[in-house]
Amino acid sequence: MDHIQRFIFDDTNVRGELVKADDTCRDIIGRHNYPDVVNHQLSEMLAAVALLTATIKLDGVLTLEVKGNGPVSLLMAESNPARDDRGQQLRAIARLAEDQPLPDEGASLQTLMGEGHIVMTLDPRDGQRYQGIVAMESQTLAQCLESYFERSEQLPSRLWLSASKEHAAGLMLQTLPEDDTLKDIDAWPRLNMLADTLKSEELLELPAREVLVRLFHEEQIRVFEPDPIGFGCTCSRERFASALHQLGPKELRSVVKEQGELSTTCHFCNTDYLFNAADIEALIESPDAPSPTLH
Repeated sequence: MDHIQRFIFDDTNVRGELVKADDTCRDIIGRHNYPDVVNHQLSEMLAAVALLTATIKLDGVLTLEVKGNGPVSLLMAESNPARDDRGQQLRAIARLAEDQPLPDEGASLQTLMGEGHIVMTLDPRDGQRYQGIVAMESQTLAQCLESYFERSEQLPSRLWLSASKEHAAGLMLQTLPEDDTLKDIDAWPRLNMLADTLKSEELLELPAREVLVRLFHEEQIRVFEPDPIGFGCTCSRERFASALHQLGPKELRSVVKEQGELSTTCHFCNTDYLFNAADIEALIESPDAPSPTLH
């Protein structure tokens, strides 16, 4: 089962998370028909958004977007709060530019996206919506996110992200505010040096706990129970009906008269929702439709 593995190092101000997202990424990627070079970056984004949600401990929606002027204009991954005991529910999409050829497989994020920026949006169940933006000045998503945390949060952070056609995984280390009672104040550079020895294939193919033992077997590490993650889309027939309701009776009846019915598709999961003439009339006659917000 795909999961997030949280851990901390005793007597230090360093914590970490490790995510294994193989089935989740295959499920999401399988719903689209993107080229492999796009799938690779989208899988890394899914691993990253799972790590960020666990790190921030957000009870709400976290959206990570990379926007650029290159062959791919948008990569977007989103983590939604669990509806049950399935843990984080992830989904993702990409938008390709029509007038630019895609680079070969193995191209960096910057080559794929061109000039652009990364947007992180936090939308908690309770509280204010927050959005942070950082320029895309590095070749990889991991490096861009490290810059984001350094500039926006003033929390030194490191990420290691890897993806293949069968696997997706990520590791994150982050410092906590300094504590004068801690004994091991030099842990951060040492733990980073150890994590830098991790090979991509080890991160992708080894179980999470085996990765941690491989890297930190001489450290005092405390590992918590893993939290599950999986694919999940928040779309529903009711929410699309709410969005259609905003078009107004005249527009809705015009479409039905011309086409006989109205069909719409969720861009995240490719689920089709069909509304016939009777459905549209019932929607028009509905005195109050809920908000069309698709979170």
